[in-house]
Amino acid sequence: MNWLSNYVRPKIRALVAPREVPENLWHKCPSCDQMIFHRDLEENLHVCQHCGFHMRLDPLKRLAMLFDDGKYETIELPKAPIDPLKFRDQKRYVDRLKEAQAKSGNADAIMVAFGRMNGMEVVIAAFDFRFMGGSMGVAVGEGMLAAAKLAVLQDAPLVVVPASGGARMQEGILSLMQMPRTVIAVEQVKEAGLPYIVVLTDPTTGGVTASFAMLGDIQIAEKGAQIGFAGARVIEDTIRETLPEGFQRSEYLLEHGMVDMVVHRKDLRPALVRLLGLLRYRTPAAEVVSLPNPDHEIPKLGFETAAGPTPTSTAGDPHSSRPEP
Repeated sequence: MNWLSNYVRPKIRALVAPREVPENLWHKCPSCDQMIFHRDLEENLHVCQHCGFHMRLDPLKRLAMLFDDGKYETIELPKAPIDPLKFRDQKRYVDRLKEAQAKSGNADAIMVAFGRMNGMEVVIAAFDFRFMGGSMGVAVGEGMLAAAKLAVLQDAPLVVVPASGGARMQEGILSLMQMPRTVIAVEQVKEAGLPYIVVLTDPTTGGVTASFAMLGDIQIAEKGAQIGFAGARVIEDTIRETLPEGFQRSEYLLEHGMVDMVVHRKDLRPALVRLLGLLRYRTPAAEVVSLPNPDHEIPKLGFETAAGPTPTSTAGDPHSSRPEP
């Protein structure tokens, strides 16, 4: 037995050989190009600690961030027809669906969950941009209707978190039909007297923006999110003008009245809890104090002039000794 080759050499190789480092330990910020350690990124809710850029968040992390203790129950969504138009471009639509399902782990681009936020029962519908750009097809329309029905059944507010490029082109006119269907879903929630809040994330565009995403009782947007209908380049080519800086970003839309609030991701849950509490429980926050004057008498006030105070008019007063004019 050669102990040099069988024992010493493997030990030396183990010391000097380069160790395999997992590729997902460091992430590059798309905005400032800084490298961020994966644990720091998770602790900071996928927000760059250098420039504050809000990276896209998958629905599982989003739901765990919003619900109490990260606990919630997802519902099984109605089955939608697969490839109703037998669509094919560079590859078959069925194959694209299988790839998206394997990549995201979800059946389609929407997840609907039920849980509690600060003890209040809430239904949340969150989009997954990894699934074909979060595009809206028949399955997403069915998911929005299911979320609305669940909210009405549970007497709970509905919070929708879209992240979508718009309608799904592979389903043609059927994808456009989901625009009025999702509007009907929102109306069901509002007719039941329940709050409907939309949290606009990056990006929210196309047919999603043109339907349910802009119908919230309160519109909240994450910092720096792109929100609009058509892309900026398409708009510039159409109107042949240069668009202002920050066009279609959350801060620009807040200045122009399209959204109500722009919130940092770490402040999103407290903001939602506060708003839902105000919308659901409208009783006074403190005991109502009665007026100090028990007879509710309103004192008569005169006007101060250069010649002295002017008495208030006593016209029509039967107890006044001054005759009426």
